[in-house]
Amino acid sequence: MQTPTAIALGNFDGVHRGHQHVIHTLVEAAPPECYRSIITFSPHPQAFFTGEERLLLTPAAEKRALLSQYGIEQVIVLPFTQQLAQLSPLEFIEQILVQQLQAKVLSVGFNFGFGRGRSGTAEDLRTLCAAFGIPVHVVPPYCHGGDRVSSSAIRAALATGDVDLARELLGRPYALTGTVIYGHQLGRQLGFPTANLALPTDKLLPRHGVYACWVTAAIFPSPQLGVVNIGVRPTVDGQAVTTEVHLLDWCGNLYGHELTLHLEAFIRPEMQFSALADLQSQIAQDCREAATLLQRVKSYA
Repeated sequence: MQTPTAIALGNFDGVHRGHQHVIHTLVEAAPPECYRSIITFSPHPQAFFTGEERLLLTPAAEKRALLSQYGIEQVIVLPFTQQLAQLSPLEFIEQILVQQLQAKVLSVGFNFGFGRGRSGTAEDLRTLCAAFGIPVHVVPPYCHGGDRVSSSAIRAALATGDVDLARELLGRPYALTGTVIYGHQLGRQLGFPTANLALPTDKLLPRHGVYACWVTAAIFPSPQLGVVNIGVRPTVDGQAVTTEVHLLDWCGNLYGHELTLHLEAFIRPEMQFSALADLQSQIAQDCREAATLLQRVKSYA
């Protein structure tokens, strides 16, 4: 950890447009001698208190990569423990922000809460930090279509397969990044070879179904057109959830390579077919629809 710091506080799951405004405010306000930093917590405070696993829009590696694009130089992960949870707002400022991190300027969203039982508000943070000479920038809500952009709204959109809305709230397509592993080779037998991705176990998946996507990887000279199936493959009595992508205009050995799928459009929900021939016919139709959709937008950005 590098100090002194200029800090944006929060969990930043998704690094959506609202988060981006908090980060931009920090980058603009940071003194040149400070390391532009994000403070986040592990486990997520909600997971800590409920004991339930929380799937993430942006697991750790993905979040770090995105934050670096917006000018963040270091991500400081604080272990969320019972001891940390019991700190009062003033104790959190004194022990964590001042003594440990040597914070010189802070940026938070308008609804930021901190300290025991989230008893401290963003305005409390500004008032208490003033005694230590630390300016606090409280960023107002960022709205889209009259509604506040939030991680919860993105989760709700993905649950219905609305990747268009998710893209508007994120400022980019929702992406799935994973390493290609060996599967059951069923797609190859049907004439549509697929790359089976091993995704982070804490990655939130959208509604099960078929999506048109752009596929990027170091092995590709440019983004590739793809159609991805997310689900349990009920036609072949699948049990585990898989993410498998068929590339429309590229063939070759992808095992061991890391691919990123940028979800562009929802094509259809997961379906069960009475015969493999029916599944094969439907996949061909999905590929035609995906090609039409992706050729129309021409880019995943």
